[in-house]
Amino acid sequence: MVWTRLIIISSWLLLRVAPSFSQDQSCPFNINFSEGNLSLWSAQTGLVNGLTRQYPAPNSGVSAIQEYGISTTGIQVITTPGTDKYGGFSTIPTINGYTYNYAIKLGSDATSWDIRSNDRNPGGFVRSVTYVVNVPAGAPSDPYTMTYAYALILENGTHNSNQQPVFTATIKGPAGIITCASPSYYLPTFNNAGGGDSRASTGATLDSATAIANGFSLSPTLFLSHSGQNNNNGVWLQDVWTKPWTEVTFDLSAYRGQQVTLTFEASNCVPGAHFAYAYIALRDDCGGLDISGYRDACTNTSTTYSIPALANSTYTWTVPPGWQIVSGDDTNIITVIPGNTGGIITAREVNSCADLRGSITVTTSPPTIAGRVTGDNTVCAGNNATELRLSGETGDILKWVYSTDGISWSDINNTTHQYSAVDLGATTRYRAVIQNGSGCSIDSSDAAIVTVNPRSVGGILTPDDFSICTGQTQQNLISLEGSVGQVQNWQYSYDNNNWNDFSTANTGTQYNVNAVTQTTYYRTLVKSGLCPADTSAVASVRYINVPFPAAGITPDEASICYGTGTPVNVNITSGTGYSWNNANTLTNAGDGVVTALPFSFSATATPLQNTDYILSVTNAGCPNTFLDTFRVSVTQPIIVFAGNDTSIVAAQPLQLNAIVNDSLANRYTWTPSTGLNYTDIANPVAGLQHMAGSTLTYTVKAATAEGCFGQDDIKVTVFTTLPDIFVPSAFTPNGDRLNDILRPIGVGISQFNYFRIYNRWGQLVFSSGNQQEGWDGTINGRIQSTATYVYIAQGVDYTGKVINKRGSFILIR
Repeated sequence: MVWTRLIIISSWLLLRVAPSFSQDQSCPFNINFSEGNLSLWSAQTGLVNGLTRQYPAPNSGVSAIQEYGISTTGIQVITTPGTDKYGGFSTIPTINGYTYNYAIKLGSDATSWDIRSNDRNPGGFVRSVTYVVNVPAGAPSDPYTMTYAYALILENGTHNSNQQPVFTATIKGPAGIITCASPSYYLPTFNNAGGGDSRASTGATLDSATAIANGFSLSPTLFLSHSGQNNNNGVWLQDVWTKPWTEVTFDLSAYRGQQVTLTFEASNCVPGAHFAYAYIALRDDCGGLDISGYRDACTNTSTTYSIPALANSTYTWTVPPGWQIVSGDDTNIITVIPGNTGGIITAREVNSCADLRGSITVTTSPPTIAGRVTGDNTVCAGNNATELRLSGETGDILKWVYSTDGISWSDINNTTHQYSAVDLGATTRYRAVIQNGSGCSIDSSDAAIVTVNPRSVGGILTPDDFSICTGQTQQNLISLEGSVGQVQNWQYSYDNNNWNDFSTANTGTQYNVNAVTQTTYYRTLVKSGLCPADTSAVASVRYINVPFPAAGITPDEASICYGTGTPVNVNITSGTGYSWNNANTLTNAGDGVVTALPFSFSATATPLQNTDYILSVTNAGCPNTFLDTFRVSVTQPIIVFAGNDTSIVAAQPLQLNAIVNDSLANRYTWTPSTGLNYTDIANPVAGLQHMAGSTLTYTVKAATAEGCFGQDDIKVTVFTTLPDIFVPSAFTPNGDRLNDILRPIGVGISQFNYFRIYNRWGQLVFSSGNQQEGWDGTINGRIQSTATYVYIAQGVDYTGKVINKRGSFILIR
């Protein structure tokens, strides 16, 4: 069988006048796919102008059918909503409050490329579903309406309009197709495609203004297109257009007691390389024109009412007294501001073949007022209870909600004015969710906050057991760790049974034990908010009646230059022995024995890096050690680079520049001062016109504020010639470090470009752009024998003139 695609350039579906208001009438079984399958629907798949495959009714239990010739699904009943990847809309619609619950997807984004046919244009996929409607007998004046919603995904094929991907809805009565109720939807072009045969003409310009006016928009999602010759790899394009869910209604009352067929069809472009698919959903309500919108409207709140659209029609709306239509009174969708009282909304839509009317009775409710929840409280975590109450609201209590962070809220199944918050473990906010009638917005009340104090935890004291000697002022700190709450005070006891508060409250987490004359126990009292206080673990301090060692170091710190030393003066007033760490860089530090008190000595510290010298003093009978620290900061070696030895001509100013590794060594001294504009900066300029034919060596010293310094020399040879590049006439690379390297000598040269050496065969054996580099007489590590070589060199002198030099030299072995 050959499938011929019918393209009817028409518009919205509707038939005949329905002079009476809507009334209930049964729709055909499974007209809305409520069975979850294609029961009583017939289906067909195939290729445009090609072969087809029939799936005749009843198709009981069939929910999916493949595209013609491939495994991709081409017809799919949808019972669970998803999101279309191109359009971003739900695959089952809810339109102005009406939820369809079921839908069907007709088509896919498969194209003729997926068939892998040798024919470049085998024809696009086409799929359709058809329902035979037995219109109930009755008076033609009683409306029998059907309403469907559709959403479209169409690829722009750049064909002339009659070859573009298309979706059609066709109503066929006993006398044939009812053209005013059988529209086609496609992407219009300016029909300016040229070239190729009539089936494959491409290049037509999309009439995007008309497409947008018809409700289409360009999808941001890219797709892989295989259209065109030899395009097996495909190319990613952005040329899919989508149309969101739109409702259409039609009236079959003129066909009472007769059969009418309803067919939906989605077809790819005629050649087949561009896709089309559609979603269709039908209402299970055939009683007349339905007005969608809230039956309980919210006063003084913008509200929308709609009816399924009808192309080329006029619309007439009436609203209750006191209501205001603010927009859309001549369209199928109106926006109104409801008044204080309800009434009846009526709608009428009329075109050349239809006149439908509908009405809806509406009531009004005042806007939602959420009110506030009261009962703010502060409790202790665990066993607690707080009574909360909602007041001042207008509307129904839908639920309560709570949050422990003020961001994420969880539901409470409570629709009363009161709620008991019990056994809370964290601070929690509570709100009530209110709505006054279905037409008013949902709002949440002001929140009540139940602040929850964590339970008091006393923590532990560290160290928890130690000794202290008479007069000890070190290593006597006790610290509180792991507590929850605020320290109220510290307590002490001499028997670990009877406790006394510190007379001057200590609310800190540390305590220095001083002036102890007997073993003493310590603990803290910690309280968290309203929770009962808790005590920490006990720390035991054992008293030893032996003097704590004592000593002093002067000075307590020093700064020295690298390679120098500093004195360390020690005076021990209590103790029997001592020791040092880092003793390997101390001299005259003694033997560690205190022979008499006071005991004084002076050592010398010579560290090569920053060092802490810790003096440890012991006293026989006391287990604790006195510690004191002498810190020495060492300025690391200061490395100065005055620059490479250089040669200039007499008239050439010489820019000197000292580089130092330590930014603090910024006090410069250049000697001698001959020809220098400054002697105390890093970069003086030397003018040595009067030194022509001689050599001068400058020394630069860079020092820190503390006197640490480094220095370096630079030798300057002043030539009597003009700027030039000199190359020795011979060199002897024999490893004696005399004339082993052949280097160019630039005189008056400010920029050295290159120095190149060639052997007698014209081969390049050495090349460098660095004047300090030279040739060592080898090629790729192989020693060269005695021979004559040619060189060329180039540089720019201090006046900007280019100097070129060429010549020869002898390598002597």
